[in-house]
Amino acid sequence: LAERQRAYDLLAREAAARIQRLADINEEHASWSERAATAEATLEELAKRRTTIGEEISALSERPAAIQTERMGLADKVEAAEATRGTAADALAVAETALREADQALKEEEHRLATAREDRVRAEGAVEQADQTISTLRERISERLEAQPVELIEIGGIDPEAPPETEAAERRFERLVRERDNMGPVNLRAQQEAEELSEQIASMEAERDDLIKAIARLRHGISELNREGRTRFVAAFEEVNTHFQELFTKLFGGGRAHLELTESDDPLEAGLEIMASPPGKRLQVLSLLSGGEKALTTIALLFAVFLTNPAPICVLDEVDAPLDDTNVMRFCALVEQIAHESSTRFLLVTHHRTTMARMDRLFGVTMPERGVSRLVSVDLQGVSHLKAIA
Repeated sequence: LAERQRAYDLLAREAAARIQRLADINEEHASWSERAATAEATLEELAKRRTTIGEEISALSERPAAIQTERMGLADKVEAAEATRGTAADALAVAETALREADQALKEEEHRLATAREDRVRAEGAVEQADQTISTLRERISERLEAQPVELIEIGGIDPEAPPETEAAERRFERLVRERDNMGPVNLRAQQEAEELSEQIASMEAERDDLIKAIARLRHGISELNREGRTRFVAAFEEVNTHFQELFTKLFGGGRAHLELTESDDPLEAGLEIMASPPGKRLQVLSLLSGGEKALTTIALLFAVFLTNPAPICVLDEVDAPLDDTNVMRFCALVEQIAHESSTRFLLVTHHRTTMARMDRLFGVTMPERGVSRLVSVDLQGVSHLKAIA
């Protein structure tokens, strides 16, 4: 019975194992069936992709010829742009030469004006001293001779048109000195002193007339310079104001702003006030704006002055530091527009990643090893061109 029981248990375990094996085989069969269906779908998808890629290859096979044609057209445009740039550079050189000559002439006129002012001051001092000397001489003549200076010629018996010779005058002088000694303490040099004073007075009057004429000429020259300065200042102010209004609207995406001359009707003596109205705010002075708005308004004014008198190179040091990301994007767009519309190259010193990403070329310093610095340059424009070709 025990043997039969063991045989029965063995057969029961084998039957259970076979049943479990059949269940596992059914599961594997279902799994392989599912994988076969998935593989068929994958094969169909790959066949479609193969067809699509073949069509793309056929379309792209014609692209090199089109790129070559575009490249030749761009080369022609580059040559034309280089010729235009050369012409503009020549015109800029001529304008800069004229500007330097005008600046030199202005400096010379300012130097002449300063010299004339000093001469006028010295002349006024000399005239004042001469007036004091004349007053002193008048008092001395009145005290000693009891006469006016114009009466000295008549008292001395001298013909102004035929003055005596030196020897005769000396002999007369010696005789008069002896007579004076015989007469006692009498001033016999009064006539000679009167003549000398008359000559000094005539010389001083001539110098005074020359100084008055020189002062009149200087005042006329100063008036002409002031009038020319006002005209040029007003023209430059209007141009800067126009650029400032346009750039303010571009940087703020709206709003309005302008420049005002205050405190005087004379442009050369007036003060300058910046009136700004960002979008959604009323018109107010610059001091009432926020820090970022002040920085953006200042940038607009800076570029307005720069566009009035542009230069080949413009260096901007940390201009975008007080700006947020949105205003930095507007600032970079404005710099790119000015760079494309003019021949100005911009050099920006910055730590802002948005500004660095918009530049054509980067220059920086890296430290591959501790204590070892190395200069690095990256041509972003060239990298973008290579990516476009690829």
